[in-house]
Amino acid sequence: MKNAFKDRFSHQAAEYSLYRPHYPEALFSYLVSLVPERDTAWDCATGNGQSAVSLAEKFRQVYATDASKRQIAHAIRKPNILYSVSPAEKTSLPDRSVDLVTVAQAIHWFDTESFYREVRRVLKNNGIFAAWGYHLPLIEPEIDRIIHQLYSVTLGKFWEKEIRHIQSEYRTLLFPFPELSHPSFSITTAWSFHQVIGYLETWSALNVCRKKQKKNPLDTILPELRMQWKNPEEIKKAEWPIMLKVALPTES
Repeated sequence: MKNAFKDRFSHQAAEYSLYRPHYPEALFSYLVSLVPERDTAWDCATGNGQSAVSLAEKFRQVYATDASKRQIAHAIRKPNILYSVSPAEKTSLPDRSVDLVTVAQAIHWFDTESFYREVRRVLKNNGIFAAWGYHLPLIEPEIDRIIHQLYSVTLGKFWEKEIRHIQSEYRTLLFPFPELSHPSFSITTAWSFHQVIGYLETWSALNVCRKKQKKNPLDTILPELRMQWKNPEEIKKAEWPIMLKVALPTES
């Protein structure tokens, strides 16, 4: 079993809310198309509630949990979203009470065996489980190269071991359920130079590096990144391919 919850994101919860990209509505429409009922969804490790808000447009009730009190404090409020501070592996949800369980950009941090037991416990018969994540943005080749340099060279030793699951596109992640085939999805957004910098500031390894070295590792790439961007107010398209796993756990 993994160690107790390590809070990697609370100290930048406000920035996380501002600068993390938003998931496409097509993804949620697809997931909803798989469930026989649209009564209750559980968004686990909800963070700022981004996925919970999209689910709230489609389900009567959304339970949104996160182990971080500060993330929950910054989450987006909706009347039919019930937020609570709770670890992924143990919730107060009743048995067989949920039509859809979602985890966005977080399952690689979990004690997966315990979490999967909780998924099996709370899902209704024929309920759907979906977990997804994303890696580095695709903007322009030279800009992508600079961001990759920050990620793999400057911050390489500061990433925790669980990040390997993101790097492998979840191929190394324990997933005991038969997977359903699904369409491909991508996150797309239009960002200025300053918005991209805000996004990079939310990286957990960047904040670990800054604390240990007493300086901002972004300083190593800012001049070159600014030069490649040219006009910092120019808006550029950023895209993140989504890695997605979807299953019907009650049939496994």
